[in-house]
Amino acid sequence: MKNNRAMIGIIMSLILSTQVQAKDTFKVCADPLNPPYSSKKQDGFENKIAALFAKKLGQEVEYYWFPQRIGFIRNTLRVELEKGVYKCDVVMGLPTGYDLTLTTQPYYHSHYVLLVAKGQGFDELKQPNQLANLSLVQQENLKIAMFDRGPGTTWLQKQGLLDQGIPYQTMTGDDKNNVAMTVAKDFAAKKINMAVLWGPMAGYVLSQSPKNTYISLPITSTKAIKFDFSMSMGVRYGDKKRKMQLNKLISENQTAINDIIKSYQVPLLAIPKPAPKSD
Repeated sequence: MKNNRAMIGIIMSLILSTQVQAKDTFKVCADPLNPPYSSKKQDGFENKIAALFAKKLGQEVEYYWFPQRIGFIRNTLRVELEKGVYKCDVVMGLPTGYDLTLTTQPYYHSHYVLLVAKGQGFDELKQPNQLANLSLVQQENLKIAMFDRGPGTTWLQKQGLLDQGIPYQTMTGDDKNNVAMTVAKDFAAKKINMAVLWGPMAGYVLSQSPKNTYISLPITSTKAIKFDFSMSMGVRYGDKKRKMQLNKLISENQTAINDIIKSYQVPLLAIPKPAPKSD
């Protein structure tokens, strides 16, 4: 009888512990080495925003770390440890409308830039489209980072500069450097002198060098190629309560969110209003 009571006590303790953990933690799925977004040091802008939200909720941030690559959502947000308890509950940065999760309202809107290293013969550039008008000698000296995903490679092809592209993968197995870190190092080593970069990645490269090291030229979307995108947070399908909670936090803390992101030199545009629903 005593053994039964002891066993019941242990079970109740575990249940209560799980309930407290679920209530008192803001559980985030994140990449442990993905500046400027996240890191185990929790010094990325997504880390800072997660900390802000947890503080507003009176909770502690808890991370489940997993590299940002194919299978990320399947191996993080969707893994149920026990009934109703998951490895994590929130992904801090996903494209708005991402099809593998429910996404919140956007919390920032950024754009691609052409980042140009100064002092390598291209300082006169004022607009990205001027690349097509460079002399043949200048064009031959171009070394432009291009990626297997994103609009940059398509844009370079339309500019007739695909042969000047230096290929990079957006997802690698490197556990020492993420893509932004590699690009920053390759700029410093003069392996490349330009890159078409998503705003946060460009911000990271800028932050790793002295001022006036680069020219940053915004690339404007056209009907043919889109270069600006909204970013949201992701939760599991069916987790509408958490989505509503996050939407409320985003709305109430948008100024603070903007300040955090701008401090990482990320270029921001106004978040577009949602398209009106058709009848």
